[in-house]
Amino acid sequence: MKFPSSDSSLNSNLEYASDNVMHSPSDRPLHVLVYTDSCGLGGAEISLANLIATVSPAIEITVAGVCPTIVNAIAQRRSHSSHIIISDGVGSVLNHRMAFGRVHPDLIHLNLCTPWAGASALTAALSLPSTRVVRVDQLPLRTTDAIALWRTRMLCLRVDAHVAVGEASARRMEDFYALGRDTIISIPNGVPDRGALPPPVRPAGEMIVGSIGRLDAMKGHDVLLQAIAQVEGIRAVILGAGNERTALEKLAVELGIGDRVELPGWVDDPRSYLASFDVVALPSRSEGFPLVMVEAMLAARPVIATRVGSMPEAVIPHETGLLVDKNDSVGLALALRELRDRPDQRLQLGQQARQLALTRFTAETMATLYELLWYRLQETPQTNRLRVTRPKD
Repeated sequence: MKFPSSDSSLNSNLEYASDNVMHSPSDRPLHVLVYTDSCGLGGAEISLANLIATVSPAIEITVAGVCPTIVNAIAQRRSHSSHIIISDGVGSVLNHRMAFGRVHPDLIHLNLCTPWAGASALTAALSLPSTRVVRVDQLPLRTTDAIALWRTRMLCLRVDAHVAVGEASARRMEDFYALGRDTIISIPNGVPDRGALPPPVRPAGEMIVGSIGRLDAMKGHDVLLQAIAQVEGIRAVILGAGNERTALEKLAVELGIGDRVELPGWVDDPRSYLASFDVVALPSRSEGFPLVMVEAMLAARPVIATRVGSMPEAVIPHETGLLVDKNDSVGLALALRELRDRPDQRLQLGQQARQLALTRFTAETMATLYELLWYRLQETPQTNRLRVTRPKD
């Protein structure tokens, strides 16, 4: 199998095989410290948990972060892993530097929810002369704060490897922070395959569309409700919690679809709901590479997604799902109507979506690619972090 197609140099020039990445080139196991400064459990943290649960048992893993609940939730996914909690208050950089120094890992892998997150941890990690540093950006966002933008750019330019969760996300990050073309590589998020789910039996002209994600404006659930109001025979189940819940409930009533919309709240395992969904809709206004998209695909459910982030790299129009523009409730309504009236198309798209996800977006594929990256960094001479090469245009 080849590395998923990419324009970035690492992705385009390497082939990988498990027997090349499962063993440390030295006489001792590779020791990787994975870090998150998140205090909420979302897709980024679940992706990190999937990674440490799947990478080779020959790799020693330490989980570090600032929030005990999140660190413990991630660490419990891997037996024999250790974990540390670091104070993020006064003296945060020094606290991180001391904690990292005590662990003395070969590599620090920082999983960031926003590009400007984790500045203290990145600064501390880069101060360790013999430790390689990998940053992973889950969302391609640009800050309007001049100081945060400058700081983010300086930290990005000094890491040993910079990863985004999709090709489009990588290119946007390069542009947002003037990093130079092909300085960021793409490794999509992956989830464990739990098998396909049989399609639900449904009367003609009826369909249940599911959406999974926190209830905030970025996820575009209001656009989904506006689209459903235009199409008869469709019910929506939106799984998630957040501060937009009241607004969504009010909108559903105003649109006259209150009896066709369910908001069950947060669920620990959405797979039980996936079995009853005909289609999964992700009308996000901004996105990276959401895990729910891959979970739906592996369950053999077609996805209707917006053309944002790296979702179009998985949702291929009329092959694995349908794409619409963000904020386009009319386009989303047309897509819903098309799949409502074509159960045969829903089945075909779902099956093809599963095959693509099995090939490119499983936790095993993700873990293998990160292992390859980690080991290659160990084998490559380290550059001077005080001198940064001028980014390519």
